[in-house]
Amino acid sequence: MADCGPEVLTRYGALRGAAADGVAAFLGVPYARPPVGALRFRPPEPVEPWEGVREAAAFGPTAPKRPYAPPLDALLPDPEVAGDGCLNLNVWAPWDGGGPGAGLPVMVWIHGGSLVHGSSAVPVYDGTAFARDGVVLVSVNYRLGIEGFGVFPDAPANLGLRDQIAALTWVRDCVAAFGGDPGRVTVFGESAGAISTAALLASPLAQGLIHRAVVQSGAPVALPLDRARRTTRAIAARLGVPATAEAFAGVDRDGLLAAQTEVTGTGSPLTGGHAFQIAVDGEVVPRDPAEALADGASAAVDLLMGTTTEEYRLWFVPSGVTDRVGPLVQRLLLRKAKVPSRTARVYRAGRPGEKPGEILGALATDKLLRVPLNALADARLRAGADAGTYLYEFGWRSPVLDLGACHALELGFVFDTLDLPETRALTGPDAPRELAAAMHAAWVSFAATGDPGWRRWDRSRPVMTFGPGLPSVVKAPREAERRAWEDRVRRRESRQVAAG
Repeated sequence: MADCGPEVLTRYGALRGAAADGVAAFLGVPYARPPVGALRFRPPEPVEPWEGVREAAAFGPTAPKRPYAPPLDALLPDPEVAGDGCLNLNVWAPWDGGGPGAGLPVMVWIHGGSLVHGSSAVPVYDGTAFARDGVVLVSVNYRLGIEGFGVFPDAPANLGLRDQIAALTWVRDCVAAFGGDPGRVTVFGESAGAISTAALLASPLAQGLIHRAVVQSGAPVALPLDRARRTTRAIAARLGVPATAEAFAGVDRDGLLAAQTEVTGTGSPLTGGHAFQIAVDGEVVPRDPAEALADGASAAVDLLMGTTTEEYRLWFVPSGVTDRVGPLVQRLLLRKAKVPSRTARVYRAGRPGEKPGEILGALATDKLLRVPLNALADARLRAGADAGTYLYEFGWRSPVLDLGACHALELGFVFDTLDLPETRALTGPDAPRELAAAMHAAWVSFAATGDPGWRRWDRSRPVMTFGPGLPSVVKAPREAERRAWEDRVRRRESRQVAAG
């Protein structure tokens, strides 16, 4: 019966959720007003208080989006919930029958999806296991695509990031009602969610809202406004309207999503093309997040970062890129991506049995993810940050379509949701439960104590590897490849010094 569900009282009104097996779930909770009408393309406005008890037993509306294109649509479930009030969140909390706990660690999940896909309703992100283990888990929806990350002359940039900050403000103000400690909040995200997390760590508007952070398969990156607005202009040209928020607000939403998909469908982080990116706007993101974090932003925030071993395989294998790329095409793409020939030779020498497409993918994984994350860890170490920095790598290989240790594979392990069919679409039916238990426990420990269970980053560069068998701490892998990238960085810095 709905009237028997658990209830909490927040500063905005009462909520009624659902409870089972010691966990209460409050779903579709608004943290800001619906971004429609006059509020479309505007910063989020605080939610209006309500009277009575609001039912919170079903996921709220998702942000406007299109499904993943085949074949990724079969691997990455992306449910759509209709409605205008997409600025909502979900809370899972321990519940002993009499009410919530108190002073519990809080984790806030920011989903990935290239800033155009995803939502908090993805079943893989179910927060039950975190609540079972003493964490209040919050997952957030935010505006996507042109409505969340378009760059206009007549509207603020980074509206999706502003939504995330509004959600974190709600957490600060309301999470105690669910048993959470607003002074012990860990923000974690994967892919675009990790990029968002890094930007939030560098944002003055989010200071004090984040106490620990986990960055999974995404690196600190943002574009200058002029470059970030190119995607908006390309969509405007496709639609035949001015590149203004006022003009876009008058476009049919289905037509807008169709044009957005056509413009961004062929973009690639390695070779370029149109895609939505976080913008250096001078306010939410005053400067490049990588530079800000290296210079000490969020130095007091404990940081856990990492990648999967073969990130690229999620895109390269199902699309056939690994088989289509030959030596000549590989060289052309590496030249376009400005990868030095010396670095490429090191990779070829160290991977003698791999196809040119696989070597290209390994280079892309390191260039876009592993190298920037290692550089940030080194910068925090040099700065003598008081907070801990920890690195991991997820190396268990999925047998599905020979995806291997691909992008997003670790998510079902982190959330301990291996039994769900949506997780098994990527992992297959026989993923090791003991590995999920170990990885999930590390994330819980990090949220609770700031220590995931292995040595923090130091000059020996320890990396926790989650792979077949028990996880183990190893020296940072692929030393020759790492040194090749570092040699490139040193040569570039030497040229800059010589140039004055």
